[in-house]
Amino acid sequence: MQLFILKREDGEVLESNEPNYGERTQQKKPSRFGYFFSGLIGAIVGALVILFVFPEVGILEGNESNNNEQSEHSVVDNNQSAVTKQKVALDVTTAVTDAVDKAGDAVVGITNIQKTDFWGMSDPNNDGQSAEAGTGSGVVYKKSGDKAFIVTNNHVIENASELEVTLSDGTKLPATLIGSDPWTDLAVIVVKGNKVKTIAEFGRSESLRPGEPVIAIGNPLGLQFSGSITQGIISGLERTIEVDINEDGQVDWNAEVIQTDAAINPGNSGGALINMAGQVIGINSMKIAENAVEGIGLSIPIDSVIPIITDIEEYGEVKRPYLGINLASVEEISQYHQQNTLKLPSDVKSGVAITGVEAGSPADKAGVREFDVIVEMDGEPIQDVVALRKYLYNEKRIGEKVKLGIYRDGKKQTATVTLSTADQQE
Repeated sequence: MQLFILKREDGEVLESNEPNYGERTQQKKPSRFGYFFSGLIGAIVGALVILFVFPEVGILEGNESNNNEQSEHSVVDNNQSAVTKQKVALDVTTAVTDAVDKAGDAVVGITNIQKTDFWGMSDPNNDGQSAEAGTGSGVVYKKSGDKAFIVTNNHVIENASELEVTLSDGTKLPATLIGSDPWTDLAVIVVKGNKVKTIAEFGRSESLRPGEPVIAIGNPLGLQFSGSITQGIISGLERTIEVDINEDGQVDWNAEVIQTDAAINPGNSGGALINMAGQVIGINSMKIAENAVEGIGLSIPIDSVIPIITDIEEYGEVKRPYLGINLASVEEISQYHQQNTLKLPSDVKSGVAITGVEAGSPADKAGVREFDVIVEMDGEPIQDVVALRKYLYNEKRIGEKVKLGIYRDGKKQTATVTLSTADQQE
């Protein structure tokens, strides 16, 4: 059969005998509008996907310079909040580095050199060989004439036959001990000042607040780690630490210190604890080193340091009021001797027993005797030896009078002592 298709001039088919032709002609071809619309939808969807996955693309348009600034600070996180957080961190770091730049070079290393015997044991009377006994830190706080003055800990320079100071640039200088004070664990040494360039500025420890950021600078574990920086906060103020100065097992003194969680390790002793202004607010002294303890470093408040080093500079020691008596806390004395030797009333359980009086001392001149028991000073209760020393050293001055409340043979009486210094006794 011959196939035919009859169309009009406009192309419309009027008649055809081709099988299924009618069904095929009913499937219209897509119009130009359909292609355009589909392309537009695809472009919009693609743009949204790009903006969602790469948000910085949107920032680039019309704000290229702003994006360049952000891209310098945003390497891993590509969102605005990450950039903002990193800028804050950089500001904090800048404050720390500024403080360290100001005070860091004023912190020096101190090497304790001692004479030794054949076996390498310390022997101050041996004129033979010498060896390094330990290292610590110090803080240059003053230059006067051709000398630079350095404060450190007493235990850093103790028993030294020679002292050597290492500056921040590695320069080594021989040092001379001016004086030391075991009660506060402080000492002052001097070196020639011509090579010393940086002097520390003292702040005020009285104005410190718990939680305030601080920085410790020193030489932990020796000079190979010189100038080490650790950061922390003020964990506590006016902490009291018991000190056994003569190592007889009895508490001799209560040291008042600043507590910080900035790492302080052996070798940091004598170094600086500084605030964010780069001012020294403490001299690092010790840490509590126990297996169950972490992050408890201790520093001597600078307000307590200043009068001590002033006395050492002037006198070579600390001038303190002097009574001229030997002491023992009542609570450490047996009940038998409390009643039969001291003859204390049964209700008196504390105080300070006098176990000896030096001839010609202020106490001797005031009529104080052996076996008297001091329970008051100027009306203030005295519980033990530490409390007596604390009141005498912190509250009284040389030349002042102190009124003692004492028990003698079971009866309470008073004695007034005019305080002097140990070198003034007859």
